Amino acid sequence: MKKVLLICSLIVLGTTLSFGQAKKPTLMVVPSDAWCIKNGYVMEFDNDGTTTKIPDYKKAMQENTDILLVISSINDMMAERGFPLKNLESAMKTLASNAAEDNMRSSKESGASVNESPIDALKKVAKADIIIQLTWTVNTTGPKKSITFILQGLDAYTDKQIAGANGTGAPSFSAEVPVLLKEAVTAHIDNFSASLQSHFDDMFANGREVIIRIQTWDSWDGDLESEDYGDDELGILIEDWMAENTVKGRFSTTDMTESMALFEQVRIPLFDERGRAQDARRFASGLRKWLKADPRLIESKLVMKGLGRATLILGEK
Repeated sequence: MKKVLLICSLIVLGTTLSFGQAKKPTLMVVPSDAWCIKNGYVMEFDNDGTTTKIPDYKKAMQENTDILLVISSINDMMAERGFPLKNLESAMKTLASNAAEDNMRSSKESGASVNESPIDALKKVAKADIIIQLTWTVNTTGPKKSITFILQGLDAYTDKQIAGANGTGAPSFSAEVPVLLKEAVTAHIDNFSASLQSHFDDMFANGREVIIRIQTWDSWDGDLESEDYGDDELGILIEDWMAENTVKGRFSTTDMTESMALFEQVRIPLFDERGRAQDARRFASGLRKWLKADPRLIESKLVMKGLGRATLILGEK
């Protein structure tokens, strides 16, 4: 009987430890695009010839005293539920340091600027799995105040929304925005957290979703329909490589011509063989090495956009 009880205890202990050690996604909380635009914290970015408004987090944090308190309040609630967090203010400081290095590098070499959205650059620095966007409005009714909030959980690699919560807290005599926010969010935070964890569990089982694009330099004398690189057209050989290296062979060939190919919903392993987090650049680097190997001997340039998009341009570096 004692032996049976001992075995049951070990099973319960093992199960408890297993759940306790379940890996959780890394989060970063930011004010939403809508909140930043509404309050004038935006900057304009040239996106391939189109002027785009994007949040100016640095200006917002310097001029609005509520932001750090509000973000800290949500951070505390997520930390209490075991989620590791990346701090927006720390990521911004690292980004500023990297930007200075990029400026120095461009002046030393070709002088070309780094063609990347500041938001994509921030995501690369933070390397969070999920971005939580927060929108809030303070409502005033006589001496009482309440807060209306919207929480959006976005996959940092695809920008797809994978969780959401919204509501209005009960009116309170408290004037502290973080207190009002915590009172309003508390009833929703567990369901919101469960949706985030469910998305991460799916990534663990089926891989992280990224986009891989193939392009060709005008100067290159080859193309994706050529059969000079194996026993089939180069585009088909690349599809075979994708099937062998994605999780469960999952990807979609959205477009394929003689000069370009677009692969979407590409499911890559969360971690490489050394246990490091893998992004689109590391995955595409494997394809770059395969293209360069004998008998293909195709040189290519790898360009990254954010964490979840990588482009290989065939023909030269």
